[in-house]
Amino acid sequence: MPDDLQITSREWVPGHALTVRTARASGPGGQHVNRTETKVHLQFDPRAVAWLDAAALARFYKLAGSRVDSDGCVYVISQEHRDKEQNLESARTKLKQLLQRALIKPKRRIPTKPTRASKARRVDEKKRRAKTKAGRGKVGDE
Repeated sequence: MPDDLQITSREWVPGHALTVRTARASGPGGQHVNRTETKVHLQFDPRAVAWLDAAALARFYKLAGSRVDSDGCVYVISQEHRDKEQNLESARTKLKQLLQRALIKPKRRIPTKPTRASKARRVDEKKRRAKTKAGRGKVGDE
């Protein structure tokens, strides 16, 4: 069973919500590339975490994208390193960053109205442009 994963000073992912599987990684590995399993599949079940509210869970699923399976579990894969422990730490870091980004509530946009001067500038520019284009018409026989 994996260790607990600290997300913030108050939030932790318990070890029972994480599952680690290994596989043979592609890429560099030397003589033992076909023998050792260094690729890490880290599975996270967000329903096992009580502090993750519905809005943060929705943001987390949106950030996870195609890494979410039909059961709602999120898979993080790491195979950058030639060492299984380094890949496990890399996968845990990726999951931690995803959760930290999901916990940030987006700021609510406050719509603003254009000022009277900006409206006047826009209308003046439209009139000036229309006058320029009107002068481009066909030349008459006058």
